[in-house]
Amino acid sequence: MASVIKFTKQFKSYFIIALGLFIGSIGWTGFLIPSEIVGGGVTGIASIMFFATGFKVGYSVFIINGLLLIAGMRVLGFGFGIKTIFATFVLSFFLWLLQSLITEPLVSDRFMCAIIGGIMAGASAGIILSQGGSTGGTDIIAMIINKYRNYSPGQLLLTLDLIIISSSYFLSNSIEQVVYGLVAMGVSAYCVDMVIEGSKQSVQIFIFTKKHDEIRNEVVLNLDQGLTVLEAKGGYSQQEVKVLMVLTKKKDSQSILKMVKIVDPEAFISMGSVMGVYGQGFDNIK
Repeated sequence: MASVIKFTKQFKSYFIIALGLFIGSIGWTGFLIPSEIVGGGVTGIASIMFFATGFKVGYSVFIINGLLLIAGMRVLGFGFGIKTIFATFVLSFFLWLLQSLITEPLVSDRFMCAIIGGIMAGASAGIILSQGGSTGGTDIIAMIINKYRNYSPGQLLLTLDLIIISSSYFLSNSIEQVVYGLVAMGVSAYCVDMVIEGSKQSVQIFIFTKKHDEIRNEVVLNLDQGLTVLEAKGGYSQQEVKVLMVLTKKKDSQSILKMVKIVDPEAFISMGSVMGVYGQGFDNIK
């Protein structure tokens, strides 16, 4: 039974990664590439090669990522995981397929293509990262450089993306080409943060109730959540009370609130967002 559950979770994770890759591929092939907008990363390099030579982006992404994976394994060891290799193959396939099917921008306005393409590319990266996956690419270059030089990986990635996007100037000698690429990169970076933080956002709930035993049983046994029972004393009544504290994902908070409303409509509840929750069932301290 445990193996079936594990397989189901793994299958779901790979399916979500594939969905994220498909969304990102539409962003590139439906908006950025047909509008001749160069974004960052390996796909941005592949786009420049396509504009210069006509060599399809899917092929270039596969070749470049393959070479980077081999170099990364030699320098850093086999630490990328099967999900990165899976993402490399799937992304290359989606880019090849969709570029063959989509020959014109899905939106006529070039600025809107930069915005929409950036949103979809950023959402794609956020979805993949939230599942513990990665498309490799310039991440590998940054990790290799970081091994021998004490540079921040984030700064390295930003520098590489700026170099790639700035290189698009030489395709048409137009500063607009670079500006559209920078807009797409900025929107993409913002969407990555939004997707990742949205999926990890947690809340802290304090429940003041006389039916603490009933609510505790509901939270632990039926909602499968942990909680802490705090001994407290009313500031006005001076009576001893018990307060239930629950730390949970924001997406699970509504089910707790609805349950409390059913068990004890007179309960007093305080809920607030927390900056970070670390430990079992939440994030790991990095």
